[in-house]
Amino acid sequence: MTGEALWLALIPGAPLLLALLLAFPGREYAWRLAPFAALPGLSGALLLPIGVWAEYPAVLLGAELALDPIGRGLLLVTALLWGAAAVFAQGYLRGDAAVVRFHVFFLLAMAGNLGLILAGDAMVFYLFFALMSLSSVGLVVHERTREAWRAGWVYLGMAMVGEVALFSGLLLLVHGAGGHSLAELASEAPSNSLAAGLLIIGLGIKAGLLPLHMWLPLAHPAAPTPASAVLSGVMIKAGLLGWMRLLPLGEPTLWVGDVLLVLGLLGAWFGVVAGLFQSRPKTILAYSSISQMGLMIAGLGVAIQVPALAPALLAAVGLYAMHHALAKGALFLCVGIATRVRGPWILAYVGLPALALAGLPLTSGAVAKTALKAPMEAPVVDLTVVLWVLTLAAAGTTLLMVRLVVVMLRDRRPSRPLPLSMSMPWLVLVVSGVLLPWGWSPEVGLESLALPKLGSVVWPMVLGGVLGLAGWALWRWRAWGVPGWIPEGDLWVPLERGGAGLVKVFGDVPGRLQAAWESGVGRLGEGAQRFWRALLGWSLWGERWMGRWDVIGVMFMALVLGLFLVLALSV
Repeated sequence: MTGEALWLALIPGAPLLLALLLAFPGREYAWRLAPFAALPGLSGALLLPIGVWAEYPAVLLGAELALDPIGRGLLLVTALLWGAAAVFAQGYLRGDAAVVRFHVFFLLAMAGNLGLILAGDAMVFYLFFALMSLSSVGLVVHERTREAWRAGWVYLGMAMVGEVALFSGLLLLVHGAGGHSLAELASEAPSNSLAAGLLIIGLGIKAGLLPLHMWLPLAHPAAPTPASAVLSGVMIKAGLLGWMRLLPLGEPTLWVGDVLLVLGLLGAWFGVVAGLFQSRPKTILAYSSISQMGLMIAGLGVAIQVPALAPALLAAVGLYAMHHALAKGALFLCVGIATRVRGPWILAYVGLPALALAGLPLTSGAVAKTALKAPMEAPVVDLTVVLWVLTLAAAGTTLLMVRLVVVMLRDRRPSRPLPLSMSMPWLVLVVSGVLLPWGWSPEVGLESLALPKLGSVVWPMVLGGVLGLAGWALWRWRAWGVPGWIPEGDLWVPLERGGAGLVKVFGDVPGRLQAAWESGVGRLGEGAQRFWRALLGWSLWGERWMGRWDVIGVMFMALVLGLFLVLALSV
């Protein structure tokens, strides 16, 4: 096995191995090594050459791992945020009785997230995507509260729908392309509308595409802060990356581009409006992520509609994803810091990443917004309406950040000492957010400082800030509360209530049918019933045994680790 092939395998393999280590008795303190699990990915993003590729013939008919320019940028910020969140968890979860269980799911989700970025073929992408999605359930329900269980069930249900849609779409593409590499599948996508539609659904659930976003505002507040940071910062980008790898970007497929553009713009605005009616910081940030993902999805839609703009827009969307990962990760860590820090200090902690997200000049937000809008201003096609919607959505982002600051400043709990393990990850993310886009794309950074570009970035931020402060002053003067017109989970709430109503109306139908069946079949029915009860007893015993978290965890890790070991030894 070559060194590069081993390095690629180690990027998802390191967190998998550490997760397995935590399953053995007497190894409880191994969770403190979790930050080191991200180091192979971080170093690989910095040191591995672009275009490195490895095939593992004995795995899944020839599994492939590769690193391309877009993957390199996402791998860098993904590994950085996972490492920062792991360090943050050292202080945030200190004293938590379930800290080992949390880190098992945390490390499995990390492995899936890092692995899908490197995936070069359909099966590897799907397996790592599923590993990340299903492991995240353990992060969402970690607190074991009623809110956490509700969020976990919603997340799991939508994740399963997404997995089925994604798997079906990939199967259709593999069948049509006659191969399983992602490059071959992307060339097949334009001629397979059903597969493209399934990919929009399957990946759209993870990306927070409207109206498939309903799990986000429920799962993010329920999960512990380190998990919320990676859920919103990098795991949500998996859907975006899947579209960039699998959808037709080299030739116009208008209906796909139209769907992503329209739903992206709607999501950008809906996230702002819904977020303004929330009263919890994590929920506000969740809706902010829906809005920010909408901007990126809209950019991807334009890239599909106008192939001439695709290369520039793909690079811009990748840069925007890097910016959002670092800024949003830092903001979620601020929510955890706010449990210990009060007053002006929390304003300083929240203010820096909030200004970056709003697009303050010299920050990553200004560079990312300039990069996203620049290709759309080219005289290739008239995108004036799209540019105006994106610009006003940027003003909405500032308005939402003002709302976040106001909500966080209301907390009057006494301050407590802030451990270095919680402050340093925030500092690393903020500094990286300032420096990384300039180092990654310095020409765009300089372009964002040109007077015309500077004005187009500043005025939406000023407008949003003025509206936000005016609204805050008015509400404070009139002592108004924020109306609960849009509850957490928005569209899910009426669906949930409608489902409960259907259960009340039709809930006894199975019981009545069973009674009719038993009265009509005599002894044959009685014998079948006894057999069914015996079978049900065995199944319930198996369900109880399989329902234990430790059993599920060990079986899941054994399966995944077995696949990884075969992959690592197959070259």
